[in-house]
Amino acid sequence: MSPQPLRRRIGQLLIGAFAGPQVPAEMRALAREFDLGGITIFRRLANLEDPEQVAGLSFDIRNLGVEMPGWVGVDQEGGRVARLKSPFTEWPPMATLGRSDDPVLTRKFAAALAAEMAAVGITLDYAPVLDIHTNPKNPVIGDRALGEKPETVAKLGRVIIEELQRAGVAACGKHFPGHGDTATDSHFELPIVEHPPDRLRAVEFAPFRTAIEAGVAFIMTAHVRVTSIDEDLPATLSRKIVHTILREELGFDGVIVSDDLEMKAIASNYTPGEAAVAAIGAGCDAILMCGIGNTVNIELQVEALEALIHAVEDERLSVKEVEAALERNRRAKQRFLRAWRPPTAAQLRAVIGSEQHRLISAEMAQFT
Repeated sequence: MSPQPLRRRIGQLLIGAFAGPQVPAEMRALAREFDLGGITIFRRLANLEDPEQVAGLSFDIRNLGVEMPGWVGVDQEGGRVARLKSPFTEWPPMATLGRSDDPVLTRKFAAALAAEMAAVGITLDYAPVLDIHTNPKNPVIGDRALGEKPETVAKLGRVIIEELQRAGVAACGKHFPGHGDTATDSHFELPIVEHPPDRLRAVEFAPFRTAIEAGVAFIMTAHVRVTSIDEDLPATLSRKIVHTILREELGFDGVIVSDDLEMKAIASNYTPGEAAVAAIGAGCDAILMCGIGNTVNIELQVEALEALIHAVEDERLSVKEVEAALERNRRAKQRFLRAWRPPTAAQLRAVIGSEQHRLISAEMAQFT
C-alpha cells in the first residue's frame, strides 16, 4: 500500500467531534485530507439546537465523507445519557425497561426512539448498554443498564437492536467485555475487573453473544482492565480481548469501535497517536475522539490519523488488518447509509415528541 492512497482513506477509521452547531472549517479540511468515518454529536459541545438545525447538521456531516457518507453518531440511551432533549421525547432510564421485563414495551420504546433519530438524520446510536448492573456502587453504569441478570439484558437488548436497525439506525452494543461490575468511572480513571474468564463468559459476555446473533452493527469496547485476561492493557487496547475473544471466539464480524480515546482511563497514559495505534492494533475497526468538556482540539484527531499512517508505513500495523477494518466500515455503511435529505419542519413536528411517544415514555416511567 502506498502512502498516498492510505492517507486518503485512513480517516474512515475515525469518528471525530467538533464544537458548535455547524461543521467548522478545520473539520472540513481534515475530511478533505484523510476522509472521515463520521462525527459524534453532543449537547455539551453545542452541536444540538432545535430539530431543524440537527437535521441540517446531520446532512452536512453525512456529506463530509469523501469515499462514503459519514456516520452521524449520538449517545441516545434514555435517562441521564440522552443528548436529544425536548422537544424530542425524553425517556426514562433503561433500568425501567428491565424492571418491566416487557419485550413489547421495550419494542415500542426502541421503535419510537429510532423514529425520532432517523427523522433528523442520525444513523448511529451508541446503544443499547449491554453491561449488567451487578455492582450497586458502580458510578458510571447504574440505571443505564437494562438489568441485573444477563438473561434480562440479553433479551431486551436484542429487541432494542432489532428496532433501531429496522428503522435504519445502526445499533452499538456497549461496553465489551463488560463495565457493569466496576466501582470507578473510566471517564476519570481505569477501572479494574477481577472476575475469572469462566465467570465473564457466563455472565458479562452473554448479552454480547445475543447481540451478535441479532446482527448488531457495532460493538464498543470498555476502558477497563480485565486482569484475568490481560494483566497490563485496558480492554480497548488489548488484542487478547478485542481480537482473540470478541472477533475470533465470539465471531463478531461487524465494526468494533473504541470508547472515547480522550477519556482519562486512556488519555492519562497514552498520547492520541499511541492510543489510536494501540486500539487499531488490538483489533478495533474505528476509534472515537470526542473532546473534553465543552471543547474539542481537532489537531489531536489529526495527530491520531498521522500516527496510524506512520504505524502502517513502519509495519507496526498490518496493512492486511487495516484493509480489513476499512472493509468492515464500508460494509456497515452500505447496510445503513442511504440517500437522505432533511425533512420539512412540519414533517419533523409530526414525529418528534409526538403524543404517542410521550405515552410510551409515561408507561416506562411507571417502573421507575
